[in-house]
Amino acid sequence: MTIIELTISSSPHTTSTPSIAPITIHGAASNDGDDIYRVRSDLTENGDYEFIHGVSSLGINYGQVGDNLPPPDKVLDLMSSLKLTKARIYDTNPQILTTFANSSIELIVTVENQMLPVVVDPQQALQWVTTHIKPYFPATKITGIAVGNEIFTDDDTSLLGYLVPAIVSIHGALAQLGLDKYIQVSTPSSLAVLEESYPPSAGSFKGEVSSVMSQFLQFLSSTGSPFWINAYPYFAYKDSPNKISLDYALCNRNPGMVDPYTRLHYDNMLYAQVDAVVCAMSRLGYGGIEVRVSETGWPSKGDPNEVGATVQNAAAYNRNLLRRQMSNEGTPLRPNMRLQVYLFALFNEDLKPGPTSERNYGLFQPDGTIAYNVGLSALATSSSTSSASISLTSSATKVIKP
Repeated sequence: MTIIELTISSSPHTTSTPSIAPITIHGAASNDGDDIYRVRSDLTENGDYEFIHGVSSLGINYGQVGDNLPPPDKVLDLMSSLKLTKARIYDTNPQILTTFANSSIELIVTVENQMLPVVVDPQQALQWVTTHIKPYFPATKITGIAVGNEIFTDDDTSLLGYLVPAIVSIHGALAQLGLDKYIQVSTPSSLAVLEESYPPSAGSFKGEVSSVMSQFLQFLSSTGSPFWINAYPYFAYKDSPNKISLDYALCNRNPGMVDPYTRLHYDNMLYAQVDAVVCAMSRLGYGGIEVRVSETGWPSKGDPNEVGATVQNAAAYNRNLLRRQMSNEGTPLRPNMRLQVYLFALFNEDLKPGPTSERNYGLFQPDGTIAYNVGLSALATSSSTSSASISLTSSATKVIKP
């Protein structure tokens, strides 16, 4: 039987302007896919913790910025009914960590931005891990810690200086407790960290962050951790609807574009954005780090000036992503490395500040009603094939039971 994993995430940003610059890619990591279907028991003979890995599919961001969201036990029921096995949360909510114990859900948790100046101190980092991670692991499958969110582009520029020391301290605390083998440490970045993103081969980081970025990439390289990017084709389309093809942004069928330097063909913007990050890292000498999409999504509603924020477009984008995830696709630059993606978001969150779109990224309303149908309610495993079978025509409308 094939096991399906799914994940979701949250936070939108912008893209960059085009530029031309050739690049040589060195050491792009790859994976032949042979162990995508390997199933491991929770505990090995020597006592090491091992989690079940199957067909890693879409992940989901479980945000909590709302006053009408269901309790964690109802959320767990919802995720289990959808066969989702990966989620990202934006804190270390003890109620969620306790509720998700002994479930199939793998969690990425977060050190909030304001905590970075505190956890740079190794003793404070150890205290944080001892309090927020150790009591719940391994019953709760915590597989990653996000140290901050979008720090490289945060309005509070003072936080950037704390980022790498905080990451190193958190990782050191995990190592001290013997947990570093099981829990990866990284930080999600907005696509706005790129100075150039088009064509993908022109990808480069903004000059003002390059020094700290190099230190961060050195950490990722030495620990085998991924680079997490929050990538939203919606923002690029919204800002330039007359220049960017809607079908290209939505991952619909379209002619796509060919990178003039690599000659690689791109049929959707998300993959182009990811490969721009790969090229940006290669420019700094780090070509072998895996890129994972920690957030992506499309709003189902927006203000009058938020072009493209419709139910139809949101359903198309997420449905197309789901199809690609079930096919274990990689990007053109790394076709043999399945791209891991976390959708933003599980629920519409009514207390999120900003434009109307910010409160309308959810696949579900807080009462469990489907905001629009992308086929998640029909997600199922297939014993007759090595890939998951999925129906996109489910008529289910409500999954959370009162």
